[in-house]
Amino acid sequence: MAYTSDFLVIGSGVAGLSFALKAARLGTVAVVTKKERSDTNTNLAQGGIATVLGQDDSLDLHVRDTLESGAGLCHNDVVELVVKEGPARIRELLQLGVEFTQEQGELQLGREGGHSRRRIVHAHDMTGRAVETALLAKAEADPNITFFENHIAVDLITHFKLFRRGAVTTMSEESCWGAYVLDKATNEVKTFLAKVVLLCTGGSGKVYRYTSNPDIATGDGVAIAYRAGAVIANMEFIQFHPTCLHNSKVKNFLISEAVRGEGGILLDSHGRAFMGDYHPLKDLAFRDIVARAIDSELKKSGDECVYLDITHRGPDFIQNHFPHIYGTCLDLGLDITKEPIPVVPAAHYQCGGVLTDMEARTNIHNLLALGEVACTGLHGANRLASNSLLEALVYADRAITAAKETLEWRKNKSWPVVPDWDPRGAEDSDEAIVVSHNWDEIRSCMWNYVGIVRSTSRLKRALRRIHLIQEEIEEYYWNFLVTSDLLELRNIATVAELIIESALSRQESRGLHYTLDYPDRDDANFARDTIFRPGVRPA
Repeated sequence: MAYTSDFLVIGSGVAGLSFALKAARLGTVAVVTKKERSDTNTNLAQGGIATVLGQDDSLDLHVRDTLESGAGLCHNDVVELVVKEGPARIRELLQLGVEFTQEQGELQLGREGGHSRRRIVHAHDMTGRAVETALLAKAEADPNITFFENHIAVDLITHFKLFRRGAVTTMSEESCWGAYVLDKATNEVKTFLAKVVLLCTGGSGKVYRYTSNPDIATGDGVAIAYRAGAVIANMEFIQFHPTCLHNSKVKNFLISEAVRGEGGILLDSHGRAFMGDYHPLKDLAFRDIVARAIDSELKKSGDECVYLDITHRGPDFIQNHFPHIYGTCLDLGLDITKEPIPVVPAAHYQCGGVLTDMEARTNIHNLLALGEVACTGLHGANRLASNSLLEALVYADRAITAAKETLEWRKNKSWPVVPDWDPRGAEDSDEAIVVSHNWDEIRSCMWNYVGIVRSTSRLKRALRRIHLIQEEIEEYYWNFLVTSDLLELRNIATVAELIIESALSRQESRGLHYTLDYPDRDDANFARDTIFRPGVRPA
């Protein structure tokens, strides 16, 4: 038995929920999410949404800042589109009841690194949660939307249609009809069929040992799309957020970019402000520059962390602007109104992903991709702060155009005959240690060899290790019944390989990709996306 709907949305962050609410006006929507429906990267987004609303701001300035951050790889038409449509998407969120922070009856606009103006719409320092809460409330009340919590996608369901002309048989382009999905409560793999399939599974931060991402960020969407034949782009550009809290009691608490935007100063262990040594913008430089600067300082000093000092802004300002950060740190015994915050860089955002057009279409018919899982061309080689939620909102709206076309095309077409999931004699496994060991080895390998600063020898060493681990995973995968842990392990191994292969192919340093062997930017040969197709090395 298969579950059928007009739309299958895999993921329940801002991209998936925004699309689901609009798609529900056209038909039925099934939302599959691997944990609880609110367990998303969106919920952890502190900073806000970048958009042009200030009187001293302009669309041209936001475009310029985005292009400069992207280091020559942003798609200009995409940047102009997203920036132009941003204000309308903010108005939609206000109509949905999102309670953005206001000041004297106007939206309070923050500033973050790389932005030339104040343009960050925020809900104090918990913007993601405010947006997610409002979208969820609307989605839960919509009778056309059904949630399937604690379900994780195994693989997409695709097929080629055969055409025979005379003695010659040819195949049409690949088309997606749904996904096999594991119900974590019953360990049953179910079949979900839909006329339109949307991937919005978030990023892959858990590929690295240290990350600001939640445990769900295992690159599932990129991995299953790649296995199905989707084109992947720019996976070498992994953004490391400069300031993740360094504390043994927490593993992924982010200190928002907005802290530096409001005057926070990075200090070494001797209290010296060091960012002036690296960039004229000092603490407001782009994230890749700040992350590399911290990495350099830590390697020179041997210290475990640097410090972010906002104490000079005073207790009232800090508590009003950053209540969540202040409260969390205070619970850990750190009063940020009196002492600086210990911070380290951590894997934060995947700038590459499944390649899409300007309506979120992939190269596989009827498969769309939104949010961090997608590579739209907006971010280029380095995402500008707070452009991610903006991109998700704009593309969720744009994707409706593609969705309508697909519904019309499939209106009178019957569902394909899809076999039930076949475990092929696989057995239960009691060797959980194999999964946990390989998980730790991949993440350590990626952190040590494919991190903020890279080299060809380190990348090749990492690739050899990942290939050996993949062989073990594949043997394990086909001999034992699938579990959520095994699926995530298989996916992070696939994503790790994509990141390493892409990094090896880019023989220059640009944006988030910095290699000791090619420290300079090479526009003559590498001012282009890194494209990765199954079975074909990136070009």
